[in-house]
Amino acid sequence: MEALRGVSFTVAAGEMVALIGPNGAGKSTCFNLLNGQIEPDAGEFFLDGRSVTGKRPREMWRLGVGRTFQIAATFGSLTVRENVSVARAANPDLLLSVVGIQHLADKPCAELAYGDLKRVELALALANKPRLLLMDEPTAGMAADEREALMTLVARLSKQDGIAVLFTEHDMEVVFGHADRVLALAAGEIIAAGAPEAVRADPRVQEVYLGHA
Repeated sequence: MEALRGVSFTVAAGEMVALIGPNGAGKSTCFNLLNGQIEPDAGEFFLDGRSVTGKRPREMWRLGVGRTFQIAATFGSLTVRENVSVARAANPDLLLSVVGIQHLADKPCAELAYGDLKRVELALALANKPRLLLMDEPTAGMAADEREALMTLVARLSKQDGIAVLFTEHDMEVVFGHADRVLALAAGEIIAAGAPEAVRADPRVQEVYLGHA
């Protein structure tokens, strides 16, 4: 069984692209392929015009691909600053300031609220100054005001630093409020792509994912 078939798209520098679809659509597989966690059976990936097909996660990191995960992954016993230092950030405090948690620098990650953990993870992903940032359900488990604040920050950094951002998200307010473009996946295929409002109005997307309400 093929998890993805004929999927082809681009994400431009400074662009926020949302990848949506029902469970089992192939979103996680797509991310794992782009991140180098699994190898494709066919096809190629290009970063800044250079083929990076088959490279492993550590190599992808060095080439400028950052990633956050649905469940925030940090070292709970280490402080916020120490976590960011582990990612070899040149200036951990500056990164913490960028994501709005410099005041928490000396606090162990185990003591943080979940929304703040998500910001620590974002700082980790930004440590290598990524050209492509993959965000897997970045607002999962967050309150509405935290979701809005985080995605507003990501959108600003994307435009400011020319970071291409590809994110998956089940919260449609986040998707349609922050994505420049939306890709809809179903059964391993892209069934719609384009401006958020156009994808939301697409009959097939409504049928397989959004519903008709």
